[in-house]
Amino acid sequence: MSNRMNGQWLLASRPQGMVKESDFEYVRTPVREIQAGEFLIRNLYLAFEPAMRGWINPQESYVPPVQIGEVMRSATVGQVIESQHPDYVIGDYVSGTLGWQEYAINDGQPGMMGAVSKIPAGVPPILSLSALGATGLTAYFGMLDIGKPQAGDVVVVSGAAGATGSVAGQIARIKGASRVVGIAGGQQKCDWLVNELGFDVAIDYKHEDVQQRLREECPAGINVFFDNVGGEILDSALLNMAQNGRIVLCGGISAYNETELPAGPRNYMQLVIRRCTMQGFIVIDYLAQAGQAIAELSGWIASGELKHAEDVQHGIENTPKTFMRLFEGKNVGKQLLKIADAPIS
Repeated sequence: MSNRMNGQWLLASRPQGMVKESDFEYVRTPVREIQAGEFLIRNLYLAFEPAMRGWINPQESYVPPVQIGEVMRSATVGQVIESQHPDYVIGDYVSGTLGWQEYAINDGQPGMMGAVSKIPAGVPPILSLSALGATGLTAYFGMLDIGKPQAGDVVVVSGAAGATGSVAGQIARIKGASRVVGIAGGQQKCDWLVNELGFDVAIDYKHEDVQQRLREECPAGINVFFDNVGGEILDSALLNMAQNGRIVLCGGISAYNETELPAGPRNYMQLVIRRCTMQGFIVIDYLAQAGQAIAELSGWIASGELKHAEDVQHGIENTPKTFMRLFEGKNVGKQLLKIADAPIS
């Protein structure tokens, strides 16, 4: 019998409004012995994204809701420390959706969000949770498959200082957009977008009139709007779209913690008047194409064309607090939590 104890954060209650630490419960449970065909993973990093807020609502969306008493679902990076599986050896770094816990036992079979995958040698494990993970893939497929930026296009990204938005804006620039405008909260984030990531301009929604600034910065209209926020910012963009513009619906963080559904977009008739398209998507629909995308993203990172940032907090005891940072606007880039050093060098 293993003497390891597994620290886990369980969903304790359905949040009402803004998610709180008390919506989760920390427990410690024994780690059982692995069986034939299984391997034991020591999680090293947990990843956080706004979509996780929807996973703890009672309504089923593109994945079933996390149930009360279950380990909170999240992407992770870890290291194999025991194995009775022919394809996973001790020391392998792996990524998967293994949740808010220190240890996980897996058999390599696909789950609702894909199988545990080995991280190739030479790839920093942390990148598989950010620019080379679901974050980068979401930006890649949303921008290129739905946004379809062309040379000379004007591209606007909301939530631009977040993990997905920051990558999406850079991809638009790489693909030849003539102007990339980011919308973010606070001067520090806006400066980072322009000075570090190469955005042409950044609009501070906390201190500026977004609709007016979009008119000023995009006088001929927006060709591609990559939206992570929804709400008033989406309404402002609708009034500034160019003819035949494309709106990519990636997320709607402005409403994730609301107790009542917000009113729909007031300016949706602009889609008709300006002959625009507005389409949502889920990255798991593109998993079969992930290899090609990761190869291209890796090339851009290696060449310095694509930059990435990770906001790393520390300690499993801070897991709910780290999740809450997303909705408090504190993170720049991908929100991660380091819970252990790699046990095998």
